[in-house]
Amino acid sequence: MKRREIIPEKQCSAVLEQLSKKIPAEVEFDALNLDREVTEYSGQETDSETHMEDNPVHEEYSDSNSHTNIPVKLYNKTMKEKKAPEPVNELEKDSDSSVYSDLEENDDSDSGSSEKSDEMLLFVKPTEKSKTSKVADEAGQDSDSSVYSDEDDESEISESEDEVIKSQSQKEKKQNGISEVPKENEYEHDTSDEEDIRNTVGNIPMKWYDDFPHIGYDIDGKKIMKPATSDAIDEFLSKMDDPNYWRTVKNKMTGEKVVLTDEDLDIIQRIQSGKYPTSAVQYETFEDFFTYEEMEHPVTNHPPHKRSFIPSKIEKEKVSKLVYAIKMGWIKPRAPKEQKDPFYMLWEKDVADESKRLQHYIPAPKRKLPGHEESYNPPPEFVFTKEEEEKWKEQESYERKIDFIPKKYPTLRQTPAYSNYIKEWFERCLDLYLCPRKRKMRVNVDPNDLLPQLPKPKDLQPFPSALAIIYTGHEKLVRSISVEPSGQFLASGSDDETVRIWEILTGRCMRSINLGGPIKQVAWCPLEAMSLILVSVGEKVYVINTKLGDKVVVSNTDSVLSSFTENHDEKAVTWSLPSDEQKAMGVRLIITHTNEVKQIAWHAKGDYFATVVPNSGFRSIVIHQLSKFRSQVPFQKLKGNVQSVLFHPLRPFFFVATQKHIKMYNLMKQEISKVLFGNCKWISSMAAHPQGDNIIVGSYDSRLSWFDLELSTKPYKTLRHHSKAIRQVGFHKRYPLFASTSDDGSVIICHGMVYSDLLQNPSIIPVKILKGHGMSLDCCFHPQRPWVFCSSNNTIRLYS
Repeated sequence: MKRREIIPEKQCSAVLEQLSKKIPAEVEFDALNLDREVTEYSGQETDSETHMEDNPVHEEYSDSNSHTNIPVKLYNKTMKEKKAPEPVNELEKDSDSSVYSDLEENDDSDSGSSEKSDEMLLFVKPTEKSKTSKVADEAGQDSDSSVYSDEDDESEISESEDEVIKSQSQKEKKQNGISEVPKENEYEHDTSDEEDIRNTVGNIPMKWYDDFPHIGYDIDGKKIMKPATSDAIDEFLSKMDDPNYWRTVKNKMTGEKVVLTDEDLDIIQRIQSGKYPTSAVQYETFEDFFTYEEMEHPVTNHPPHKRSFIPSKIEKEKVSKLVYAIKMGWIKPRAPKEQKDPFYMLWEKDVADESKRLQHYIPAPKRKLPGHEESYNPPPEFVFTKEEEEKWKEQESYERKIDFIPKKYPTLRQTPAYSNYIKEWFERCLDLYLCPRKRKMRVNVDPNDLLPQLPKPKDLQPFPSALAIIYTGHEKLVRSISVEPSGQFLASGSDDETVRIWEILTGRCMRSINLGGPIKQVAWCPLEAMSLILVSVGEKVYVINTKLGDKVVVSNTDSVLSSFTENHDEKAVTWSLPSDEQKAMGVRLIITHTNEVKQIAWHAKGDYFATVVPNSGFRSIVIHQLSKFRSQVPFQKLKGNVQSVLFHPLRPFFFVATQKHIKMYNLMKQEISKVLFGNCKWISSMAAHPQGDNIIVGSYDSRLSWFDLELSTKPYKTLRHHSKAIRQVGFHKRYPLFASTSDDGSVIICHGMVYSDLLQNPSIIPVKILKGHGMSLDCCFHPQRPWVFCSSNNTIRLYS
C-alpha cells in the first residue's frame, strides 16, 4: 500500500480560488464544501473503506494504518505520468459525462485556463466497486459524508444503477433529437384522503415486506426500496443528539422518518383533548332573527285572532275532568311535609334526653337480683345434698344453673366474705366494656295478619269430616278398594287372597272370592251397563262378574264375555278361559302377563284398560280392549321405570308416570305432547280432575303436586302436609274435593276449585285431616256423595 501525499495549504488555497471562478452558481455550494479536507472515523473499518482499498485508482491515496481519508482527490500531471487511468466502459463514461457536464462546458469555453485546470483538476473517478461515491456526486451531497458512508446495501446500488440507466437514455434521446416531455405528477391535484400515496400496495399489513429489500411499488410499478436502517446504538445517539427526535415518526408505507411540524403537533394535541382539529371557528355566528324585545316595527304585525278572546273549549274539558277526579277522590292533594325544627333549646330539659349524642344511649343490662339461694340462711329445699353437690362439681361452668353452692350459717356475723366477689365484678366490667350493645327494632305485627285470608271451612262444606262405617272381615292388610259407578257396592282386595264385595249403606259383605294369591289391585268397570271388576293377582288379571245388582246387567255382562275364543298369536299377554271352579265363583276370563301386574287403569268409556307390569322394558305398559279380547304394547322404547298410568277423562291423552317425570301422549297422533316435571324424588300415584285440565301427583317423599296442564310443565302448587310417604290420591267426580292418604295414618281432604275463567287460578285449601286409623294404602271417593273410603290395616273406613 502507498502512502497518501499531504497537499500544502498554499497549494490548496490556490486550487480553490481557481475552482471558484470555474464552477457555476448551482455547483457553488458543493465547491464551498471542499474546505474540509479530512474526516475522522471511528476505530472500526467500514465497508466503504475496504472497497476503497481494493480499488486500484484509490490505492495510491489510501492508508491502511491511518483512519483518515481524503474525500476529494487531486490529480496532477506527474500523477498521470506515473499511472495511466484505467479504461472505463461506455455506461460509466456516459454517467461521468452527465454528472460533470458543467465542468466540461467550462473547460471548452475557456482554453486559456484549461491547462491549469488539467494540472489541478478536482474530480472523483467512479469505479465498479465504489458506486456509492458516484451516487453521492450526482445528488450534490457533501463529499466528506457521502463518498465514504457506511451504508453500502443493495437499495443504494439499485438506485445508482437506475440513475445511470436514466442518464444514458437521456443522452441517447438528445443525440437522436428527441425532446422528452416532462411527466406530470398526477398526485399533486389528488383529493384522496390517503396521507401518503407514493406506495400503491393498498391497505395491506406492511409486515408482509419484512423479508424483502423493498417496501412496495410506486405508480410506475417500480420497487420502493427500504431506507437504511439504524441499529440500537445509532437510535440512542440520535435520541440524545437530535433535538427533533421526539417529534419524528416513521411512515409505515415508505419506511421514511417524518418530522412533524408545529402545526401537526397542534392538531394532534387538539384531537387528543377532544377539541376540533383546527383552532378556527367551526360554525358561523348565529344571528337570532326573531328577538324577544319589543320593536317599533315588528316582523309580523297582524291583528290578533278572534279565538284569542274566546275561552278554549279543550282547556274547559280538561279542567272539568280534573275537577271531577278531585270530587271522586281519584286525585288527592299532596300532603305537606312536616318540617322539623333543626334547632332546639339545649338546657330546656335534661341533657341526656335532648342531646343528639345521647338520644340512642343504651343502658347496661341490670344484674339479676339475689334470690333465696344466696341468703345466709336459705330454706332447706335450696341447700344441696351430697349427691347434688357432687353432680354440681362434675358439671362444667356453663352447665351449672348457679355459680356457687348455697350454704347455711347461724348468724349474719358468722357469714364469711364471698370468695368470687372480685372475679364476678371484674367479669361484669369486662362485659360492659367489651360486649357491644345493639338496639333491636321490634316490629309490632299481628301474627294473624301474616296468614293468608282463607275462607272458613264451614263455607266450603260439604266434605267428609266424621267416621261413619267400618267394614271388617279381611284377615290381613287391605291393599286396594274400588267403588261401583252407581255407588251401591264396594270391592276390596287383601293379602288374605280374597276379594270382598260390600254393600256400602249397610256394611254387609255380599260376596267373598278366593283367588289363591295376594290381591294387588281391584278396579271396577266405570260402565254402569256391566257388572264387572278386574283383579290382579301376581301375573294374572281376572275378569270377574260380580253377579250383584240388576239381573239384566248381570246377564248382559255374561253375554258380552261369552263370545270369547282363545287365540295364542299374541306374544305380550295370553287371554284364556277359567276352570269350572273359577267360573262358578264368577271368573269369566284370565289375562296372563310376563311379570307381576302392579296397577290397572280403566278408560272412561269402559272398553279399554291398561296394566302396568314393572321391570319389563318396553312391555311395561299393555293396553287391552275388552270388546275384541285383544291386547297391544303401545311403546317400542320406554325410558325409565313406569310407576303409574292414567287415561284422560275427556280427551285421547294417556299419562305415563316414571320416577320423576309425567309424560303425556296423544293417542290420535301417536306422539308425546308434553313432559311434566314432578319436583319430587319418587312418584307413587296420580289422578286427573274430571274436567281434565289439572292433575295431582303424590310421591313417596310426602309431597303432593298440583299441575295445571295449560299453565306450565312445573307444579302450580306443592303441598307438604303429610309426614310420611303418600300412597294414593284421588279426585271427587262431582264435588271440588281431592284426598290423599299416607303411611302416617292420616287422610287429608282438600278443597280444589277449578274455575271456567282461564285467568283465575284454581283455589286449593286443606279443609280436614282424618286420623285414627292405621296404615292406609288406598283411598277413593263415593261417585255421588261427599264420602271418602280408605283402607286401614285389615279394615275399610267410610268418612261422611
